[in-house]
Amino acid sequence: MPTGRPRNPQIDAAVLEATLAVLDEAGYGRLTIEEVARRAEATKPAIYRRWPTRQHLALAALASRLGDSPAPDTGCTLCDLDEGIRVFLVAFRRIRPGVLAALFADCAAVPELRVAFLATLFDPPRAAVGQMLERAVARGDLRADIDRGLVLDMLSSVVHYRALFGHATTTDHEVQQAVEALLSGIAVDYPRLVAHSRALTETHHAHA
Repeated sequence: MPTGRPRNPQIDAAVLEATLAVLDEAGYGRLTIEEVARRAEATKPAIYRRWPTRQHLALAALASRLGDSPAPDTGCTLCDLDEGIRVFLVAFRRIRPGVLAALFADCAAVPELRVAFLATLFDPPRAAVGQMLERAVARGDLRADIDRGLVLDMLSSVVHYRALFGHATTTDHEVQQAVEALLSGIAVDYPRLVAHSRALTETHHAHA
């Protein structure tokens, strides 16, 4: 039978909120367990029982902000990929510039932390985009012989590269251009995809 006291979800929420506040205000470099404990009105042992390192705490806090990674399924490949990547872009925009790069640098040298970083922050949106690609191939919109892993990396990099290095912002128009440029090379019938997307957009506006 389980022993010990059950975790208090209120403490969890307070600590994650305090962690995000420090990251937003000062960046990852100034994140300390002491400061988080002070803001959350918690103790350092209570935090360490939940998250063994500062890296784990930062990952948990950022994951709580990013939330789930939905995979749109409208039957329109161009629409789904465009909207799906926009969702991820909006989520990563909510993270202070420089936080991801500093956190990754702190995790990269430790295999377990590197895996945790990727699994927590990058793999969920990548998996969602992967689902959209699989559905597009199944519908016959994309060529079945494409290297899906490579295409997935190319689409994900639209968000991940700039989110990680923070050297430039990514606009919605740039996302649309990137998706269209890639799909024009791997679609079975790209003009048909564009026509389908425009027809759905016009129908939506007509009923708005």
